[in-house]
Amino acid sequence: MKILVCIKQVPDTEALLRIAADQITISVAGVKFILNPYDEYALEEALRIKEANPGSLVRAVTLGPARCAEVLRNAAAMGADEVLHLSADEPALDGLAAARALSRAAASFSPDLILLGKESIDDGNMQVGPMLAELLGLPCLTVVTRLTLAGASLSAECERDDGTALFEAPLPAVVTCQKGLNEPRYPSIRGKMAAMEMAIPEEPAALEAGRIRIARLIPPPARAGGRNVGEGAAAVPELIRLLHTEARVI
Repeated sequence: MKILVCIKQVPDTEALLRIAADQITISVAGVKFILNPYDEYALEEALRIKEANPGSLVRAVTLGPARCAEVLRNAAAMGADEVLHLSADEPALDGLAAARALSRAAASFSPDLILLGKESIDDGNMQVGPMLAELLGLPCLTVVTRLTLAGASLSAECERDDGTALFEAPLPAVVTCQKGLNEPRYPSIRGKMAAMEMAIPEEPAALEAGRIRIARLIPPPARAGGRNVGEGAAAVPELIRLLHTEARVI
């Protein structure tokens, strides 16, 4: 079985992000980048499938500037057999442009299964997986919390607002992975050392012009400080009033 895992480099959730002088990009100076957490679930699932099916091949692919090669080293350290960097001067802001670049990489690999996170924690648009499936003409199962392969088909439990839905689909297919699908492994020291020395294969992403552009980035307003409304039962009426009139959650 050939498994393609699409992964993305994103800013660390604890990174302090600043808007650049052009007002349309984030300044990356001093920012720590990590492997998108949801993509970690996809990679771990691919490795587990490989372990259960000897002879399987896992390839990880990422799209973006030179710094994005670091997440491919992470993937190799975890156990990916092959990696591929689709190089671009800047990260793709348009989900469709990214999906098209990834679809070309997928078509040349002919995978039996494509895995990726349900979303990236920087954009959070949840578009690339379904778009990739549509471009390739493959079934797509999203927000998957349990995945089972059986011969030439798979079954998946998909998280929904009202619970969980069970779906079946033939292979090849595209699956987007949710937290809870598995517990990603830590790479071994040996794996890290080998990944540090490996050459990262690179191909031009040939990104098409996106239909979406950023007009302006605006930082969120600073959070107001906490407020003490009193203690015990006497504070309940004022707390309820504030939750209703200011927080508007009741």
